[in-house]
Amino acid sequence: MNTRTPLESPGGTVVLSVSFNPDCSLFAVGLNTGFRVFDSDPCNLRTTREFNAGVGLIQLLGSTNYFGLVGGGRQPKFAANKLVVWDDMRSKTGLEISCLTPVRGVQLSKEQIVVVLQNSVRVYKFSRNPSLLSVYETANNPWGLCCLSPVRMAFPGRTTGHVHLVEIATGNVSIIPAHTSAVKAMQLSSDGELLATASETVSFPGTLIRVFATSNCARLVELRRGIDPATIFSLAFNPPGTMLACTSDKSTLHIFDVPSSKKAGHPQSQQQQQQPLDQSVTNSGSSATPTNANDGRGRWGILSRIPMMPRVFSDVYSFASAPFDVDNEDENTDSPTGRRSSRLSGPPMSDSTTLGTSRPPKGVIGWVGENTLVVVGAGRDARWEKFAVVQEGPEGKRYCVREGWKRYLGGP
Repeated sequence: MNTRTPLESPGGTVVLSVSFNPDCSLFAVGLNTGFRVFDSDPCNLRTTREFNAGVGLIQLLGSTNYFGLVGGGRQPKFAANKLVVWDDMRSKTGLEISCLTPVRGVQLSKEQIVVVLQNSVRVYKFSRNPSLLSVYETANNPWGLCCLSPVRMAFPGRTTGHVHLVEIATGNVSIIPAHTSAVKAMQLSSDGELLATASETVSFPGTLIRVFATSNCARLVELRRGIDPATIFSLAFNPPGTMLACTSDKSTLHIFDVPSSKKAGHPQSQQQQQQPLDQSVTNSGSSATPTNANDGRGRWGILSRIPMMPRVFSDVYSFASAPFDVDNEDENTDSPTGRRSSRLSGPPMSDSTTLGTSRPPKGVIGWVGENTLVVVGAGRDARWEKFAVVQEGPEGKRYCVREGWKRYLGGP
């Protein structure tokens, strides 16, 4: 009997990365063989490109035929330190930007190309010969975190746990001391008025997600995902910015109400700002849903109204939740060694790791309407799932209901 470990994992198409365009009408996936672009709702294939080589990162430029690509997987199509803007109408490279270190993230607009490296963010003018406009130093950023809206850009600051906000028009930089440990997930609302962050620290009790008003950097609210340790995968605001969704390694989608940024000066917000950052409750979670679905404050009933009780009893919880598919594939899907990992993770954790050779991203959220969202995963058994926030009963209680799902690479 042959007991030798195979040099390569079994063949087949593997999704290495997932991203949405700004209005979430489309999502793109980087594959170990090329890339594909789908309509978000319904999940229909729009574009496919086969390279017979890996794309570890893909970013859409709105609904155009231009895509930002970075090589990845065991057989990368492009060098890890090179961003390629691909012109799919002409089926060729439109322009290239080479860096000294591997590219960890990309954001595109019609005016700018944002290249995220392990310890810096570089902004270029979008032109045939891209010119470097700005360079911002950051703390270690292995996940390539960066958000771009028409008016603002956000990324990790030079101090661990801080976030830098850059005004696109003026270049002015504001600093938000969001957490005391490294930021694991962040997202701007579509109008750039709200910023949500979560840190990488996993501890008891409960994951804290903080929401800030970008106009004055005021902390609007702290949202507690639960009471068990958890790692946040994705954050996303609905188009009006009234709700925030998050996914985590608990395989649960949570949805919160979000206060208006225009009310940043009201008493509740001021009270939130006066509370110090609590290192012991920066990031953990559970799948519990509050009993009062209208404001998320009824999770603990009368305990939440007893004076001097710990904050875990009075914080704002999600008003609705639903399970999503994480896919229990333990194999490191595109690793040349075939080693197994017990921890779900997304992008690479070190500067030397090639995109697409760590655990594939899971639970990437895109809102396709005010009350409708989709959750997309990567890997071999890549799935698309659609959820809706519905209101039922005489009291108008809201629920998160799964309306459909699909293996978007094909198969049963």
